[in-house]
This record gives sequence, structure tokens and C-alpha cells, in this order.
Amino acid sequence: MMFAQRPCYLTSMDTTPSTPPSNEPQRTSPSYRIAALDQDFILGQSMRGVRFLLEFAKADEALTAWGVRSTIVVFGSARVREAGPGRDAFWYDQARRFGAIASQRGGALAAPDVRPRDNVITTGGGPGIMEAANRGAWEAGAPSIGFNITLPSEQQPNPYTTPDLTFSFHYFAMRKMHLAMRANALVVFPGGFGTVDELFEILTLRQTGKSPKIPVVLVDETYWRQVIDFEALARHGMIDAADLSLFEFAVDAEDIWSKLVAGGLVVGGRAPTPLSSPPER
Repeated sequence: MMFAQRPCYLTSMDTTPSTPPSNEPQRTSPSYRIAALDQDFILGQSMRGVRFLLEFAKADEALTAWGVRSTIVVFGSARVREAGPGRDAFWYDQARRFGAIASQRGGALAAPDVRPRDNVITTGGGPGIMEAANRGAWEAGAPSIGFNITLPSEQQPNPYTTPDLTFSFHYFAMRKMHLAMRANALVVFPGGFGTVDELFEILTLRQTGKSPKIPVVLVDETYWRQVIDFEALARHGMIDAADLSLFEFAVDAEDIWSKLVAGGLVVGGRAPTPLSSPPER
């Protein structure tokens, strides 16, 4: 039997030491970044849910550290000025007075080492009515919260919110959640689209039982009846007549406080009534 002879390949090997290529491309590749430190990755489409979670957790952690158990949320126009025209000056003054009254009487003035704090004034953190309410709390020596939102025309925080409790949100939905989840009461001064949006957000939560039975007070009945015909909603069958009792009107700071207390504002260190669904706040 004949066997074919295997071909023999002769190779020559260069035994001269060579310099390996640089690993610079590997070290500088985006894939090599630690995920938590990779801004391009964190801000990418797939991480939207994570960013949403981060916006919840960051504010929640700070509020917990300050012992904030419940809040009084104050809405109103960012365009109102302290020396503005028409009713502006009155609205600003009453929001400022209310911020002080609520802070002095509601439980926000706990000593630094005392927890929890209740009925802490909370706003959207911007100018106008928000500034006035935060200012009143500041003048009373109490902490207050500002939940700012990034906007095309950047909204700057007003100088009266507590620095450790001044936040900036990208997502309106998460900002709304933080505004609602600790609220013991809602006070709504005259405002525009944003104010009306927040008002109906809370009223819808109350109407559907997704919120505790907190008092809601609208300031300046004349203004609100001019801009919204609440009774027409009931006449057309879009809401029940009983839904009109979900809010009241007030004329000034003292009247606001009286209406809140009469409406069941929790004062004296008790937590807000838990949500009916889901059972955890």
C-alpha cells in the first residue's frame, strides 16, 4: 500500500521581541465605561425607567432624612409679582402670610433633632405664588420644599426653599407624584395652565379614591368662577354633583387655614390617611 507523503512546510519565526499594540482603544471605548458612570448610557432610551426611578429615589431619600412626613402643597401662577398689577400684590401677600401661618401651626417647626415634620409647605419651587409661600415658611423659620421642573425657558429655584429640599425634575409625572404622595392639603391660588393641571390632578385622585381625603382650597372665588365653570361639569353629567364638594373657596390666609382645619387637615403629629389603592403611600 502506498501512502502519500505529507507536504512539509518550512516556516521561519522572527524571534525578535516586539512591542504589543496599545490598549488605548479598549480603555477609551464607551463599552468599557462603568455603567453607572456612563452618562451616554444612563441618558439613553433603554434607561428611561431607571431615570424615572432615580428621580423618585433621590427626592424621597432627602425628604426622609429631613423627617418630612406630610406637606401642604401650594399652587399658583409663577407670573404673580409682589408689587404686580391688579390683584397680584394681594395674592402674593396672602400666599406669603399663609406660608408662615401653616408653618407655625401645622408642625413644620419641629426642632432639628425632632422627627417627624408635618404639613411642610411645598411648592413647584419657582417664582410668583410659589416664592411667596416658600418665603412665608422661611420667615417663620421653618423648612419648605421646592419641586422644580426643567423647562425650555429654564425655571430657577426661588431663594426661600430649603437648599437640601430643593429639587429639579425632568419628568412632570414624577414631580406630580412627589407633590401628591405626602400632601395633607392642597391650596390653589390663581394661575394658568400649570396651576389648573395640578389642581385637576389632585381633584381626580380625590374623586377616584386614589388620594387620602385631604382638603382642597381655592383662593379667590371670583377668579376661579370666571375661568372654570365647575357647575357646568355637573349639569352636563360629566361629574357628580357631590364632586363639587371636593373643594372649597377662601378669601385670605386666615380663611385658608380655617377651611383646611374644618376640612380635616391633620394637625398634631398624625400621618395622613393611607391611600385606598394601592395600600402603601
